[in-house]
Amino acid sequence: MKVAFFDAKSYDKPGFDHYAATAGIEIKYLETKLDEDTVSLAAGFEAVCVFVNDTVNAAVVEKLHALGVKVIALRCAGFNNVDMSACRGKLRVFRVPAYSPHAVAEYAMAMLLTINRRTHKAYIRTRDFNFSLRGMVGFDLYGKTVGVIGTGKIGRPFAEICQGFGMHVLAYDKIPDNGTGLHYVSLPEIFRESDIISLHCPLTPETRHLINADSISLMKKGVTILNTSRGALVNTEDLIAGIKEKQVGAACLDVYEEESDIFYEDRSGHILQDDKLVRLISMPNVLVTSHQAYLTNEALDNIAAITVGNLQKFFAGTPDETTEVIYRQ
Repeated sequence: MKVAFFDAKSYDKPGFDHYAATAGIEIKYLETKLDEDTVSLAAGFEAVCVFVNDTVNAAVVEKLHALGVKVIALRCAGFNNVDMSACRGKLRVFRVPAYSPHAVAEYAMAMLLTINRRTHKAYIRTRDFNFSLRGMVGFDLYGKTVGVIGTGKIGRPFAEICQGFGMHVLAYDKIPDNGTGLHYVSLPEIFRESDIISLHCPLTPETRHLINADSISLMKKGVTILNTSRGALVNTEDLIAGIKEKQVGAACLDVYEEESDIFYEDRSGHILQDDKLVRLISMPNVLVTSHQAYLTNEALDNIAAITVGNLQKFFAGTPDETTEVIYRQ
């Protein structure tokens, strides 16, 4: 069983090497991302392993199929970067539905606390022996209303964390889970009533640019927006306009809609060509990180174990239906 592992990073390898050795899987690590220009590197492999910023469009799927690749193993939960209709009848697709939901939920809260209490700025100041508190005033989270959009495996733990802070939680999900005890409301009510809005839903045609000029106009003045899910849930231009107009008080973004050619790489020696991202990073009330909310030891181990397990079961003829991405008409 030979697997071409695209967009490989140093922190991926220990876990995958460990589990692959016991599963009889041979992994070829490739630093390049999978796209139309690099898909030929999959020649001679039975499977490809890809991550969130690899491009698996129809052209890539056709080429993979022609090369004899049988399966795509996603080492992530989302599959919006895979053309599932093109895969139908050609390639099986498996994912990691839940690797460490608490890792992402905890990180979302960490970002909220950071932007609110300016701990990132305090750290820089005191390193320069500047002990002024000017501009460091935040607000109590206790008693504030947080709107949680998406109450799946990550949204629910985030809601629980917020409840632990004494916050009032409003929830929205296309398929509400009434067993959670959460108070479900409509999206417009989330936008109108929330002091803080946190996105934990998948990227679909329906949720693309969920945060836009219209939804921002409904929000409380000074709202804080968190996104640790997928970048394209937010219309970046509309968010920037909302921040400049002071309708949006702060934004915490661990994802960005044009991140695929930027994130996960050291670009400190280059002039960043993405003007929208440059504007966001330059704003004092915006916190941008490089899609790292999932990055804990526990999550990396779970990702490796489940991904290798998916491949092992597939090649054994007993694919795991709970992790297979089913094509939906």
